[in-house]
Amino acid sequence: MNSISNPYPRLFEPLDLGFTTLKNRVLMGSMHTGLEDIPGSHERMAAFYGERAKGGVALIVTGGFMPSEYCLPPGEEPIFKDPAQIEKHRLITNAVHEHDGKICLQILHTGRYARQENLIAPSAVKVPINKFVPNAATDEQIEGEIQAFVDFSVFCKKAGYDGVEIMGSEGYFLNEFIAERTNRRTDSWGGSFENRIRLPLEVVSRVRDAVGEDFIIIFRLSMLDLVEGGSNADEVVQLGQALCTAGVSIINTGIGWHEATIPTIATKVPRAAFTWVTAQFRDKLSAPVITSNRINTPDVAEEILTRGDADMVSMARPLLADAFFVSKAAANQADAINTCIACNQACLDHIFSGQISSCLVNPMACHELELQIAPSSNKKKLAVVGAGPAGLAAAVTAAECGHAVTLYDGDDKIGGQFNLAKRIPGKEEFHETLRYYQNRLDNFGVELKLSTRVTSSELNASDYDEVIVATGIEPRVPDIDGIDHPSVLGYVDVISGKVSVGERVAIIGAGGIGFDAAEFLSHAGEATSQNIPAFMQEWGIDMDLKARAGVEGVEANITPSPRTIYLCQRKPEGLGKTLGKTTGWIHRIGLVKKGIKMLAGCQYVRIDDQGLHVLVNNEPRTLEIDNVVVCAGQEPLRELTEGLTRPYHLIGGADVAAELDAKRAIDQGTRLAVEL
Repeated sequence: MNSISNPYPRLFEPLDLGFTTLKNRVLMGSMHTGLEDIPGSHERMAAFYGERAKGGVALIVTGGFMPSEYCLPPGEEPIFKDPAQIEKHRLITNAVHEHDGKICLQILHTGRYARQENLIAPSAVKVPINKFVPNAATDEQIEGEIQAFVDFSVFCKKAGYDGVEIMGSEGYFLNEFIAERTNRRTDSWGGSFENRIRLPLEVVSRVRDAVGEDFIIIFRLSMLDLVEGGSNADEVVQLGQALCTAGVSIINTGIGWHEATIPTIATKVPRAAFTWVTAQFRDKLSAPVITSNRINTPDVAEEILTRGDADMVSMARPLLADAFFVSKAAANQADAINTCIACNQACLDHIFSGQISSCLVNPMACHELELQIAPSSNKKKLAVVGAGPAGLAAAVTAAECGHAVTLYDGDDKIGGQFNLAKRIPGKEEFHETLRYYQNRLDNFGVELKLSTRVTSSELNASDYDEVIVATGIEPRVPDIDGIDHPSVLGYVDVISGKVSVGERVAIIGAGGIGFDAAEFLSHAGEATSQNIPAFMQEWGIDMDLKARAGVEGVEANITPSPRTIYLCQRKPEGLGKTLGKTTGWIHRIGLVKKGIKMLAGCQYVRIDDQGLHVLVNNEPRTLEIDNVVVCAGQEPLRELTEGLTRPYHLIGGADVAAELDAKRAIDQGTRLAVEL
């Protein structure tokens, strides 16, 4: 493919591995979906990965599969011990090969991250995010784990996989042996660096001997541990070079351990924030190198490859968001890509809550067999009222199914609450979601009527077969003495920039909107999250890699909030409990670093010229402030349904407004449209 027909020549340049060739430079990185844990889910995994192969991905790595009883719940055994699993996994590999893609299975030994009592690690060092203390592995156990990697790799070759990825980063079992932080042994598996890297090298060498030369071995190498006691740059190079000699085909970049208190993939992280790490090691390694983390557009991917930071780019969540990311880029249709916004709400948050993974902006991800867009046999004329996330999802999906759709909104632009979200520093990716929806509205011929407040009488007099009411929410006004004081502002006016806000602010309500308002007000001006050096300084990361693991002895350089901000909630528990499971801590830490004062257990007494009078754990306080910003929840907007005689459906905030939930809104709008 040449640059005349495609603007991404490096992205679509084949990669020759010697015994096989990858058709482009896109790897679908490993991401646990939960499908791996469900008995009989091979058909679902085949549909999931097959769809991504159909979309043009060159090489896919599955979610992690456990090779050991020390990773799995009591009574469970690794799949490679069941010969019947070979044919079941051929469903997956055949589905990928049918579309000229290649697929590797990731072998993931969780080590001290295992969520069960019978776990092992190099030493009995507890991880802060796990309640169980690991047992120090015996020599016999270590030998057994090496053989498990070998046996699993042989199983994968028989099942039709093109290779395996051996997980050696993110603080998992092999990484635990590599780092002094977790390896306190004094035997031949610990002590010197040569001893500490013996295990990953033994695994790779023996796997290569077992599978032969015509089999891809990817090693996920932790290049930046981001925890004290991790590897330094020289050690990363030494191990990387030894891995190349031992037989790896490709080296994949790992960034950060799970216990690191530094965000690496959330939406607050700049795009391609860590490719500079891969770039520092690439020319020192003889195998092709993959870079990763927050690469979510073809333009960013092309820039990385052109700059020479890596030989391939890894994208996991972006291919949840759009299975056809690659083919759309190849057709020069980047505007049609449903861009990953790195929210984690339906992917990682689901996994850590024991649910099947999906995607906030693409609810069909991991649900390909149950949720399919197909031409309707009963074409209808539909009105969708409200162009927020629920209404947009319903309108474009219904139009794609062949229905005639008219979309109304009283605003002069689409997006609803997303127009607030995109103004929050660190959430600028919502711009991409609105660009995607505008593209689909145009391509599927949705009639768009903005600045139009349609009434129930007008809808009753129309010839619409059905009406979809997605009118959203209105902010709840709490019953507080003085709530009508001139100092009181609503979050909509604040975040949209319609009002000026003083230097001292109290925010009532510490849910998602309250945290967003605090984030917005704690920045000077309309901040952007794409400044990589500023991000690294803020989180204390040494971009010269002179500090061990990138962080030892490095002081964070925080820009404090230009305002004094009190973030208040009624509940006595810590603030932010309702935030995303895998991102909430980032928002909390970020605001604390900026000096935001968090008050729990607040009873709101009154608001007057003196400020906000509260009882904090029954102690009276007066917060001397210029403004109170109310973020006290929402109420559904359903007035349109009063007197509406046309058949109608309520979706999104108009249906349930307990907490703003774009994930539920888009899923609900999509499913309704498919069912019509």
